[in-house]
Amino acid sequence: MATASGIDFSLTEEQELLRAEVRRFAEERLRPGLAERDRSHRLPAGELAEMGEMGLLGMLVPEELGGAGQDPLTYCLAVEEVARVCPSTAVTMSVTSSVCQWPIARFGSAELQRQVLPELASGAELGGFGLTEPESGSDAGAMKTVARRDGDVWVLDGQKAWITNAGIGKWFVVLAKSDPSAGKKGISAFVVGRDMPGFAAGAPEEKMGLKASVTGSLFLSGCRVPASHLLGEEGHGLRIALATLDHSRLGIAAQAVGIHQRALELAVAYARERVQFGVPIARHQAVQFTLARMATELAAARALTWHAAALSERHADAGRLASEAKLYASEAANRACFDALQIHGGNGFSEEYEIARLYRDVRVTTIYEGTSEMQRLVIARHLLAR
Repeated sequence: MATASGIDFSLTEEQELLRAEVRRFAEERLRPGLAERDRSHRLPAGELAEMGEMGLLGMLVPEELGGAGQDPLTYCLAVEEVARVCPSTAVTMSVTSSVCQWPIARFGSAELQRQVLPELASGAELGGFGLTEPESGSDAGAMKTVARRDGDVWVLDGQKAWITNAGIGKWFVVLAKSDPSAGKKGISAFVVGRDMPGFAAGAPEEKMGLKASVTGSLFLSGCRVPASHLLGEEGHGLRIALATLDHSRLGIAAQAVGIHQRALELAVAYARERVQFGVPIARHQAVQFTLARMATELAAARALTWHAAALSERHADAGRLASEAKLYASEAANRACFDALQIHGGNGFSEEYEIARLYRDVRVTTIYEGTSEMQRLVIARHLLAR
């Protein structure tokens, strides 16, 4: 919780209870069958429905719209605990919450919010975010998807790539150029539904990690979107997207922290059990130093993430804080999984060991919601703007 001078890292009783509840759910409902779901690329649909009933898929939505009305820090605690067990489920949760529900709750009309948010918050439907294209990633201004006004609808044409929940989600926040001659100032944001004419989703991508989540392309071919589904004002799409990413990076930072936590747990347990040269490898100073670094970096990543989350909705530098948290937490988690696998030795290279999956799952945390390179640019721009 935030204080006048900065941050108090003690959690409220309610936050501690929720954290424990989510950890128990993750262990009891998500961990069983985890390896099988990864091998078969199967989404934990039943477990996600249970998460919806628990209020975990609508944490950032106001209560009057069917959500839990939680603050960003409490949300990050939940994402962290889910990611500690199943990063695939955590990213499904994070995307439907942070980059779909959040901008609709902030920039959508009251009518649009009432239409879309209750079913997303309940978990009855999932959502996604369409910014990236086959030839447009960090350079959002290079997008080719266009939107033209036709009476009381917008007509969208284009393709979006690497979209989490494509093919299974119902609602997507999609960015398109409504005035191509205006460059970045001509981008608008729309809420597009899978049942709208001209909307289609491609086959799921074959990914290196996060195999129990669904990622694919969206195809918009004369897709007719009601004018009331415009978010904010025409031409404000990039502003909305950047604000959304500033917020959603908190969820990715929390995901990285959860993966880091599990990697450390696995490394410590294996170091205690594995005997070499007549003693557990935990007795060797090189292993001890590695574990110490992993633990210290975990504490730093968690502190940055909690700090950014607690101040995210009322601090002038919220965007910078989120980028710092996402940058550090994701890179520290990658180092932790590397080190944990190294401690496992040859066994770590086997899919029979959990660390092998975590090693694959963690890699993308330095890429999506803005690469590490883009985070450094965001941080530097904030500093130099002063």
